[in-house]
Amino acid sequence: MDPLRHLAETQGFFTRATARDLGYHDKAVSQMMRHRIWHRIRRGYYTYADVWAGLTPEGQHLARAHAVLDSLGDRVALSGVSGLLEHGVATWNVPLDRVHVTRLDGAAGRTEGDVVHHEGFCVDSDVVEIDHRRVLAAPRCAIEACSRTSPESALVSFDSLLHLGICTSGELEHQFRSMHAWPFTRRLTVPVLMADGRAESPGESRGRWLFWSCGLPAPLLQYEVYDADGHLIGVCDWGWPDHGLLGEFDGRVKYGRLLGPGQLPGEVVFAEKRREDMLREVTGCSMIRLTWDDYARPRITHRRVESLLRRAG
Repeated sequence: MDPLRHLAETQGFFTRATARDLGYHDKAVSQMMRHRIWHRIRRGYYTYADVWAGLTPEGQHLARAHAVLDSLGDRVALSGVSGLLEHGVATWNVPLDRVHVTRLDGAAGRTEGDVVHHEGFCVDSDVVEIDHRRVLAAPRCAIEACSRTSPESALVSFDSLLHLGICTSGELEHQFRSMHAWPFTRRLTVPVLMADGRAESPGESRGRWLFWSCGLPAPLLQYEVYDADGHLIGVCDWGWPDHGLLGEFDGRVKYGRLLGPGQLPGEVVFAEKRREDMLREVTGCSMIRLTWDDYARPRITHRRVESLLRRAG
Protein backbone atom coordinates (compact mmCIF):
# COMPACT_ATOMS: atom_id res chain seq x y z
CA MET A 1 0.00 0.00 0.00
CA ASP A 2 1.09 3.55 -0.70
CA PRO A 3 2.58 4.69 2.67
CA LEU A 4 1.33 8.25 2.14
CA ARG A 5 -2.22 7.04 1.55
CA HIS A 6 -1.95 4.90 4.66
CA LEU A 7 -0.98 7.98 6.68
CA ALA A 8 -3.81 10.00 5.13
CA GLU A 9 -6.37 7.34 6.01
CA THR A 10 -5.11 6.61 9.54
CA GLN A 11 -3.84 9.90 10.97
CA GLY A 12 -5.61 12.28 8.59
CA PHE A 13 -2.57 13.81 6.89
CA PHE A 14 1.01 13.43 5.78
CA THR A 15 3.64 16.12 5.75
CA ARG A 16 5.65 17.55 2.92
CA ALA A 17 8.78 16.37 4.75
CA THR A 18 7.48 12.79 4.79
CA ALA A 19 6.64 12.99 1.09
CA ARG A 20 10.14 14.29 0.41
CA ASP A 21 11.67 11.37 2.30
CA LEU A 22 9.67 9.03 0.06
CA GLY A 23 11.04 10.63 -3.09
CA TYR A 24 8.48 13.36 -3.87
CA HIS A 25 10.58 16.40 -4.73
CA ASP A 26 9.04 19.86 -5.10
CA LYS A 27 8.14 19.38 -8.75
CA ALA A 28 6.42 16.06 -8.03
CA VAL A 29 4.44 17.66 -5.20
CA SER A 30 3.32 20.44 -7.54
CA GLN A 31 2.22 17.86 -10.09
CA MET A 32 0.18 15.94 -7.53
CA MET A 33 -1.53 19.16 -6.53
CA ARG A 34 -2.07 20.34 -10.09
CA HIS A 35 -3.68 17.05 -11.06
CA ARG A 36 -5.80 17.20 -7.89
CA ILE A 37 -4.51 13.89 -6.60
CA TRP A 38 -3.44 15.50 -3.34
CA HIS A 39 -5.23 18.11 -1.27
CA ARG A 40 -3.36 20.60 0.90
CA ILE A 41 -4.91 20.78 4.36
CA ARG A 42 -2.67 23.64 5.49
CA ARG A 43 0.88 24.71 4.81
CA GLY A 44 3.13 21.64 4.80
CA TYR A 45 0.28 19.16 5.42
CA TYR A 46 -1.50 17.11 2.77
CA THR A 47 -3.94 14.30 2.19
CA TYR A 48 -5.37 12.57 -0.86
CA ALA A 49 -8.15 14.49 -2.59
CA ASP A 50 -10.54 11.54 -2.56
CA VAL A 51 -9.91 10.94 1.15
CA TRP A 52 -10.62 14.60 1.88
CA ALA A 53 -13.79 14.61 -0.23
CA GLY A 54 -15.08 11.59 1.69
CA LEU A 55 -14.91 13.39 5.04
CA THR A 56 -17.77 15.25 6.67
CA PRO A 57 -17.19 18.93 7.51
CA GLU A 58 -16.48 17.78 11.07
CA GLY A 59 -14.00 15.19 9.81
CA GLN A 60 -12.23 17.80 7.69
CA HIS A 61 -12.01 20.10 10.70
CA LEU A 62 -10.46 17.32 12.77
CA ALA A 63 -7.91 16.59 10.06
CA ARG A 64 -6.86 20.26 10.16
CA ALA A 65 -6.84 20.17 13.96
CA HIS A 66 -4.57 17.13 14.02
CA ALA A 67 -2.21 18.85 11.59
CA VAL A 68 -2.14 21.92 13.83
CA LEU A 69 -1.29 19.80 16.87
CA ASP A 70 1.48 18.07 14.93
CA SER A 71 2.87 21.49 14.05
CA LEU A 72 2.62 23.09 17.51
CA GLY A 73 3.34 20.08 19.70
CA ASP A 74 2.91 20.13 23.48
CA ARG A 75 2.62 23.90 23.60
CA VAL A 76 -1.14 23.74 23.01
CA ALA A 77 -4.23 21.59 23.55
CA LEU A 78 -7.30 21.42 21.37
CA SER A 79 -10.16 23.43 22.86
CA GLY A 80 -13.53 24.92 21.95
CA VAL A 81 -15.28 23.27 19.03
CA SER A 82 -12.06 21.50 17.99
CA GLY A 83 -11.89 19.87 21.40
CA LEU A 84 -15.58 18.98 21.32
CA LEU A 85 -15.18 17.15 18.03
CA GLU A 86 -12.09 15.34 19.32
CA HIS A 87 -14.21 14.07 22.21
CA GLY A 88 -16.86 12.91 19.69
CA VAL A 89 -19.49 15.36 20.92
CA ALA A 90 -22.16 16.41 18.40
CA THR A 91 -22.35 20.01 17.24
CA TRP A 92 -24.82 21.96 15.17
CA ASN A 93 -24.35 25.33 13.46
CA VAL A 94 -20.96 25.93 15.05
CA PRO A 95 -18.36 27.55 12.74
CA LEU A 96 -15.66 25.09 11.69
CA ASP A 97 -13.49 27.41 9.63
CA ARG A 98 -10.76 27.76 12.28
CA VAL A 99 -9.05 25.35 14.62
CA HIS A 100 -9.17 26.35 18.29
CA VAL A 101 -6.31 25.66 20.69
CA THR A 102 -5.51 26.83 24.20
CA ARG A 103 -1.94 27.81 25.01
CA LEU A 104 -0.26 25.71 27.67
CA ASP A 105 3.04 27.58 27.52
CA GLY A 106 1.81 30.99 28.65
CA ALA A 107 2.05 32.53 25.19
CA ALA A 108 -0.38 35.29 24.25
CA GLY A 109 -3.68 34.58 22.57
CA ARG A 110 -4.02 35.49 18.92
CA THR A 111 -5.55 34.46 15.61
CA GLU A 112 -2.97 33.16 13.19
CA GLY A 113 -4.22 32.01 9.81
CA ASP A 114 -6.57 29.10 10.34
CA VAL A 115 -5.82 28.79 14.07
CA VAL A 116 -7.25 30.68 17.05
CA HIS A 117 -4.86 30.61 20.01
CA HIS A 118 -6.69 31.10 23.32
CA GLU A 119 -5.18 32.16 26.63
CA GLY A 120 -6.56 30.46 29.67
CA PHE A 121 -5.50 29.12 33.03
CA CYS A 122 -5.36 25.32 33.01
CA VAL A 123 -4.89 22.90 35.89
CA ASP A 124 -3.80 19.30 35.33
CA SER A 125 -7.40 18.04 35.31
CA ASP A 126 -8.27 20.43 32.49
CA VAL A 127 -6.00 18.63 30.01
CA VAL A 128 -6.57 15.04 28.86
CA GLU A 129 -5.13 12.90 26.07
CA ILE A 130 -7.10 11.22 23.31
CA ASP A 131 -5.03 9.01 21.02
CA HIS A 132 -1.90 10.81 22.28
CA ARG A 133 -3.35 14.22 21.41
CA ARG A 134 -3.75 16.89 24.06
CA VAL A 135 -7.25 18.27 24.41
CA LEU A 136 -9.06 20.16 27.12
CA ALA A 137 -11.69 18.30 29.14
CA ALA A 138 -15.01 18.00 27.31
CA PRO A 139 -17.18 20.10 29.70
CA ARG A 140 -14.77 23.01 29.42
CA CYS A 141 -14.63 22.67 25.63
CA ALA A 142 -18.43 22.69 25.58
CA ILE A 143 -18.80 25.88 27.62
CA GLU A 144 -16.05 27.60 25.62
CA ALA A 145 -17.43 26.65 22.21
CA CYS A 146 -21.09 27.24 23.02
CA SER A 147 -20.57 30.64 24.64
CA ARG A 148 -20.14 32.02 21.12
CA THR A 149 -23.05 30.16 19.55
CA SER A 150 -26.82 30.20 19.99
CA PRO A 151 -28.50 28.55 23.00
CA GLU A 152 -30.05 26.09 20.56
CA SER A 153 -26.60 25.05 19.34
CA ALA A 154 -25.47 24.79 22.95
CA LEU A 155 -28.30 22.42 23.85
CA VAL A 156 -27.30 20.10 20.99
CA SER A 157 -23.76 19.77 22.35
CA PHE A 158 -24.77 19.61 26.02
CA ASP A 159 -27.31 16.84 25.32
CA SER A 160 -24.67 14.93 23.34
CA LEU A 161 -22.12 15.37 26.12
CA LEU A 162 -24.49 13.76 28.61
CA HIS A 163 -25.76 11.10 26.18
CA LEU A 164 -22.20 9.90 25.54
CA GLY A 165 -21.65 9.62 29.28
CA ILE A 166 -18.62 11.91 29.14
CA CYS A 167 -19.89 13.84 32.14
CA THR A 168 -22.96 14.15 34.33
CA SER A 169 -25.40 17.04 34.43
CA GLY A 170 -23.92 17.99 37.80
CA GLU A 171 -20.42 18.12 36.36
CA LEU A 172 -21.63 20.24 33.44
CA GLU A 173 -23.33 22.66 35.84
CA HIS A 174 -20.17 22.82 37.98
CA GLN A 175 -18.08 23.66 34.90
CA PHE A 176 -20.59 26.33 33.93
CA ARG A 177 -20.51 27.92 37.38
CA SER A 178 -16.71 27.92 37.41
CA MET A 179 -16.72 29.85 34.10
CA HIS A 180 -19.68 32.17 34.80
CA ALA A 181 -17.45 35.25 34.60
CA TRP A 182 -16.13 34.34 31.14
CA PRO A 183 -17.48 36.46 28.27
CA PHE A 184 -20.85 35.41 26.82
CA THR A 185 -21.32 32.41 29.15
CA ARG A 186 -24.44 33.71 30.91
CA ARG A 187 -26.53 33.01 27.81
CA LEU A 188 -25.93 29.31 28.48
CA THR A 189 -27.97 29.20 31.70
CA VAL A 190 -31.10 27.72 30.09
CA PRO A 191 -29.41 25.07 27.90
CA VAL A 192 -27.21 23.97 30.82
CA LEU A 193 -30.32 23.42 32.97
CA MET A 194 -32.20 21.75 30.09
CA ALA A 195 -29.39 19.36 29.11
CA ASP A 196 -30.63 15.76 29.08
CA GLY A 197 -28.67 12.72 27.96
CA ARG A 198 -31.83 10.93 26.82
CA ALA A 199 -31.84 13.08 23.67
CA GLU A 200 -29.95 10.89 21.22
CA SER A 201 -29.34 13.18 18.26
CA PRO A 202 -29.03 16.86 17.28
CA GLY A 203 -32.45 16.64 15.65
CA GLU A 204 -34.06 15.56 18.91
CA SER A 205 -32.27 18.31 20.84
CA ARG A 206 -33.38 20.95 18.36
CA GLY A 207 -36.95 19.72 18.75
CA ARG A 208 -36.68 20.11 22.52
CA TRP A 209 -35.43 23.67 22.05
CA LEU A 210 -38.29 24.50 19.68
CA PHE A 211 -40.88 23.17 22.14
CA TRP A 212 -39.37 25.18 25.01
CA SER A 213 -38.87 28.42 23.09
CA CYS A 214 -42.44 28.30 21.76
CA GLY A 215 -43.90 27.67 25.20
CA LEU A 216 -45.13 24.17 24.34
CA PRO A 217 -45.34 21.43 26.99
CA ALA A 218 -42.06 19.59 27.53
CA PRO A 219 -42.28 16.02 26.20
CA LEU A 220 -41.11 12.87 27.89
CA LEU A 221 -37.92 11.69 26.17
CA GLN A 222 -37.45 8.19 24.75
CA TYR A 223 -41.07 7.44 25.56
CA GLU A 224 -41.66 3.67 25.71
CA VAL A 225 -44.91 2.18 24.41
CA TYR A 226 -46.09 -1.23 25.63
CA ASP A 227 -49.00 -3.35 24.49
CA ALA A 228 -51.65 -4.87 26.78
CA ASP A 229 -49.40 -7.87 27.50
CA GLY A 230 -46.51 -5.68 28.57
CA HIS A 231 -44.44 -6.18 25.42
CA LEU A 232 -42.41 -3.19 24.24
CA ILE A 233 -43.82 -2.01 20.91
CA GLY A 234 -41.48 0.89 20.31
CA VAL A 235 -39.70 3.92 21.72
CA CYS A 236 -40.59 7.41 20.52
CA ASP A 237 -38.23 10.38 20.66
CA TRP A 238 -40.92 12.47 22.36
CA GLY A 239 -44.12 11.63 24.15
CA TRP A 240 -46.95 13.79 25.45
CA PRO A 241 -49.16 11.02 26.89
CA ASP A 242 -51.39 13.46 28.77
CA HIS A 243 -52.06 15.21 25.47
CA GLY A 244 -52.38 12.07 23.36
CA LEU A 245 -49.42 12.85 21.09
CA LEU A 246 -46.24 11.04 20.13
CA GLY A 247 -43.39 12.61 18.16
CA GLU A 248 -40.23 11.67 16.36
CA PHE A 249 -37.41 13.41 14.57
CA ASP A 250 -37.11 12.04 11.05
CA GLY A 251 -33.66 12.92 9.71
CA ARG A 252 -32.70 12.06 6.17
CA VAL A 253 -29.99 9.65 7.33
CA LYS A 254 -32.28 7.82 9.75
CA TYR A 255 -33.44 5.09 7.38
CA GLY A 256 -29.89 4.52 6.17
CA ARG A 257 -28.87 3.69 9.74
CA LEU A 258 -31.78 1.26 10.06
CA LEU A 259 -30.83 -0.75 6.97
CA GLY A 260 -29.97 -4.36 7.71
CA PRO A 261 -27.76 -6.62 5.54
CA GLY A 262 -29.36 -7.02 2.12
CA GLN A 263 -32.32 -4.84 3.08
CA LEU A 264 -33.72 -2.29 0.65
CA PRO A 265 -34.61 1.29 1.72
CA GLY A 266 -38.22 0.71 0.73
CA GLU A 267 -38.43 -2.23 3.12
CA VAL A 268 -37.17 -0.08 5.98
CA VAL A 269 -39.68 2.68 5.21
CA PHE A 270 -42.49 0.11 5.12
CA ALA A 271 -41.38 -1.41 8.44
CA GLU A 272 -41.20 2.04 10.00
CA LYS A 273 -44.71 2.80 8.73
CA ARG A 274 -46.03 -0.41 10.29
CA ARG A 275 -44.29 0.45 13.56
CA GLU A 276 -45.92 3.90 13.56
CA ASP A 277 -49.34 2.40 12.86
CA MET A 278 -48.89 -0.02 15.76
CA LEU A 279 -47.85 2.79 18.13
CA ARG A 280 -50.95 4.78 17.24
CA GLU A 281 -53.19 1.72 17.49
CA VAL A 282 -51.90 0.69 20.92
CA THR A 283 -51.89 4.16 22.47
CA GLY A 284 -54.69 5.89 20.60
CA CYS A 285 -52.28 8.82 20.23
CA SER A 286 -51.61 10.98 17.21
CA MET A 287 -48.09 11.07 15.76
CA ILE A 288 -46.02 13.97 14.45
CA ARG A 289 -42.70 13.68 12.64
CA LEU A 290 -40.36 16.65 12.40
CA THR A 291 -37.56 17.09 9.89
CA TRP A 292 -34.67 19.53 9.47
CA ASP A 293 -36.88 21.62 7.19
CA ASP A 294 -39.47 21.97 9.96
CA TYR A 295 -36.87 23.60 12.19
CA ALA A 296 -36.19 26.16 9.47
CA ARG A 297 -39.80 27.40 9.79
CA PRO A 298 -40.39 27.44 13.55
CA ARG A 299 -43.61 29.47 13.51
CA ILE A 300 -45.35 27.02 11.20
CA THR A 301 -43.99 24.05 13.13
CA HIS A 302 -45.09 25.61 16.41
CA ARG A 303 -48.64 25.92 15.12
CA ARG A 304 -48.61 22.32 13.87
CA VAL A 305 -47.47 20.87 17.18
CA GLU A 306 -49.76 23.15 19.20
CA SER A 307 -52.75 22.21 17.05
CA LEU A 308 -52.08 18.48 17.43
CA LEU A 309 -51.59 18.82 21.20
CA ARG A 310 -54.87 20.70 21.51
CA ARG A 311 -56.76 18.36 19.17
CA ALA A 312 -55.40 15.17 20.76
CA GLY A 313 -55.96 16.49 24.29
